[in-house]
Amino acid sequence: MARFVLAHGDPAAPIVQKAETLELDPSHPVARHVAADTHGGLLTLERTANDKGVMRTVISVEQTRETIAFFGSTAAVDGWRVCIVDTVDELNPNAANALLKVLEEPPRRSLFLLVSHAPARVLPTIQSRCRKLALRPLATDDVIQAAAQAAQMSSNDTSLQEAADAAEGSVARTLALVSGGALKLHQRTAALLDNLPQVDPRELHALGDALGGSDRAALGAFVDSVDRWIGERLRTGDANANLPRLARLAEVWEKIGNAARETETYNLERKPLVFSVFGLLAEATR
Repeated sequence: MARFVLAHGDPAAPIVQKAETLELDPSHPVARHVAADTHGGLLTLERTANDKGVMRTVISVEQTRETIAFFGSTAAVDGWRVCIVDTVDELNPNAANALLKVLEEPPRRSLFLLVSHAPARVLPTIQSRCRKLALRPLATDDVIQAAAQAAQMSSNDTSLQEAADAAEGSVARTLALVSGGALKLHQRTAALLDNLPQVDPRELHALGDALGGSDRAALGAFVDSVDRWIGERLRTGDANANLPRLARLAEVWEKIGNAARETETYNLERKPLVFSVFGLLAEATR
C-alpha cells in the first residue's frame, strides 16, 4: 500500500482510478528505494533492539517523536509521506499520546498506516481518528506450517496445533502461545469465560496467581483471550434479540481495555484485574 501511494501521488490519475491491484513492479524506483529503506517519503515505526541487542517490548516515545520531525521537515521527495506503525499495540502510553498529537492535525498529503492485532486495546482517541480495514486471517494449516518453520518444530506437534487453533490466523500469536505457559493460561481463561455468568472464586484466585507479578506475555495472553471472547459474541449476537446485552458487553469491553492498559503501564497486581474483569463480564451476561 505504501509503495503504491508513493509511486502514484495523484489519486485522480487514470492509473490509480483503474488499478485492480496495489502491486508495484519490483524494478520501479520507489520499490527499490523502499526495499533499501532509503525512501525519503516513508517512515516505519517498529520495535528495535537495545544496546545489548535484545528486542525491546514496546515502541518508545523517542521513536514516535520521529513522526513529528518527519512530517514537520521539508519533504525529501514530492508527493505523499507515509508513516507505518507496526504495531500500534506496542506503543507505550507516552508514545501513543505523542502519535495522537500528530493524528489530531495530520499534515497535508500524509498517510498513516497503523497495524493492530488487538484493536480493542488501542486508545479510543486513536481509533476515532482512523478508518478501519479488517484483514482476512491466515488459514490454520498455513499458520501451523509457518509457525513450525519459525520455531523449528514438527507441524504435527499437538501444542503447536492447539496454539494455532486459538491464534485466529496469527503466526506471531501462535508462537507466543506455544512458548512458556501462555497456551495453558489461554485455555484456563477460555474455560472460565465459557462458564459465565457463573464464576468460581477459587479458579479466579488460581488464574490471578498464574498471571504472575510482571510477566507481560502472560498478561497479554489473558487480555487477548478476553478480547476474542467478547469480540466473538459481539460479531455473532442477534442484535434484535440481545441488543441490551450486546450494549453492555461493548461498554464492558472498553472498561476492560482501560483497566488492562493501567495494569500494564503501572505494573499493578494482576489478581484484582482478573476479579474485576470477570465481575464485569458476569454482570453483563446475566
